[in-house]
Amino acid sequence: MKKRMMKICYMMTLAVVLCTSGTTGAIRIKSVCAAENEVQERAATTNGVLNLNNGPASITIKGNDGQSLKGKRFLVYQLFQAENAKGMESVNYTFNPEYKKFVCYIVGQRIHKDERNVTEYEVIDYIQSLNTHQTEGAQTDQEKEGAYSEYRVFVEELRTHLQRNGKIGQSVEVTSTKADNSFEIKGLPYGYYIIDEVTAVKGTNSAASLCMVSTANPEMNLNIKSDYPVVTKKIREDDEQDKVGNQGWNDLADFEIGQTVPYRYESNMPDVNGYNTYYYAWHDVMSEALTFKKDSVAIRIYENSNAGNYYELKDGEFEVKEAPGGDTFQVIVSDMKKIIDREFNRKNEAGENKYGQKIVLTYQATLNEKAAKDTGRPGFENDVRLEFSNDPDTAVRGSTGYTPWDTVVCFTYKINALKSNNHGQSLENARFRLYSDVGLKNEVYVKQGEGGYIVINRDSLGGNDHTGGKQPENAVEMKSGQDGTFVIYGLDSGTYYLKETEAPAGYRLLTEPIVLNIKASFPADRNVYVKGDGKTENGLKKLETSAQIKEFINGNWKESEVSLTTNEGEGSANLTVINTVGKKLPVTGSLAAVICITTGSVLVLAEAMRRNRKNAKEK
Repeated sequence: MKKRMMKICYMMTLAVVLCTSGTTGAIRIKSVCAAENEVQERAATTNGVLNLNNGPASITIKGNDGQSLKGKRFLVYQLFQAENAKGMESVNYTFNPEYKKFVCYIVGQRIHKDERNVTEYEVIDYIQSLNTHQTEGAQTDQEKEGAYSEYRVFVEELRTHLQRNGKIGQSVEVTSTKADNSFEIKGLPYGYYIIDEVTAVKGTNSAASLCMVSTANPEMNLNIKSDYPVVTKKIREDDEQDKVGNQGWNDLADFEIGQTVPYRYESNMPDVNGYNTYYYAWHDVMSEALTFKKDSVAIRIYENSNAGNYYELKDGEFEVKEAPGGDTFQVIVSDMKKIIDREFNRKNEAGENKYGQKIVLTYQATLNEKAAKDTGRPGFENDVRLEFSNDPDTAVRGSTGYTPWDTVVCFTYKINALKSNNHGQSLENARFRLYSDVGLKNEVYVKQGEGGYIVINRDSLGGNDHTGGKQPENAVEMKSGQDGTFVIYGLDSGTYYLKETEAPAGYRLLTEPIVLNIKASFPADRNVYVKGDGKTENGLKKLETSAQIKEFINGNWKESEVSLTTNEGEGSANLTVINTVGKKLPVTGSLAAVICITTGSVLVLAEAMRRNRKNAKEK
């Protein structure tokens, strides 16, 4: 018989609860029809316990390491009643009438007999024939069947048939767990149970698993391995990575406009034994101020969570789709299981592989000029969620589930500059260039933008941040406007050198550059960012900027350091660049000497005229 996929998501199990004395009645738990929009009555745990008050038996379910059972949902079905012999040397099962016809139908299909003629013994004997670990007696330990066994296929078919016919067992909501990440279902009659995990994954399909354990004790313990994949996203800060930690990988960072922004996803491969294929796709949504670099996508599968040996996916083993269905892009691996089974084959005798590999996807984006419109808070967010197979019943993609979104954010800043003299008068047509080094060899290029000048990081010019690359044709020199202002958009944390290259007419050029130190502060733990926090102190906490100014005045060098007024919401710092009003140079002589000389000339001229008139009369 061809094996069909079983909806185990992570593990399929049946729970058998056997009595040490006589038989009790069938479990009386409420079942409701699975009709669309019909709400099922659900029971919730209290302090990790749910008491159904219908018998002496109990089942304790413990979660997988690292994944809480809180928030999960289970359905409980009692298929058979169980009776043990007095000496525990034998076990007898009888139908729970509520499920009899459904069990007979599935068994009848397999033994080629009309369900109406299938007997209880035939059902029990058929199920026992699927047991690859034959044991006798009620107390004998029972090994679990493999994920690819015919028994698990049978259990899956039976559970699916029950649900299709509106038989939805007792619903158990795990609203609380015990300290050891377990919960207990008490008050059960002795019997043979299906416990089906049907946890809704972010409102989509169920992450289902069926659970199996065999014991003769009234207190049952089983581990349910219902781990589905998780994904975390990080952005890499380029400045002071040692102080940031994690080699710069965290949830918050800042950059220049035009700079390359590195991103990384980390996810895991859950236990997918029981699946034929496993769909694995990342959905990414980023701010319009970020431009995705498609060719930068790379995926590595590490053998374990501690990295070590890895395999890097080749072209053709994954697909990158841009702008699909509201996402900025998707990266799709149609069958992650196939690749892992091939590269990390650790299969046991039952054909089950060992999973738990770490999957790392890296890519890059560019902070584009749209960032100039929204410097400072709230920043530019980038979200990811992981879509994964959630239906092992099918050999193709089938239904899928989603992880929650994970978000990171980056910021950029601006300088509001004012050129004036020392009397507060605004000055236009002062010209400036910006540099990243004290020697003024590495210019930070800018282009004319709306309302100011936009930085062009050299990553966008074939260089590396502040070095290399070609000067862009649209690079310009900055100058102050009629009101003396100019704005520089898209600056990073760090040190810049603003050099005046031409002073306004009638003013002395500032010979030394102004040293600008921009320092952004983020929360101490930069790995707890929550979407939307960028507009609060949980994102950009503080922005501090200082200016070191050195100028030659009245025959002396004057140096000062000024703390600039900043605004975290705008991501801005206000800088005033002052040119001192010049004094006129002195001239030779004085006004008094000119007056004296002029007066003497008049007197000499008058005396000459008097003598001329006297001589004329004497003649």
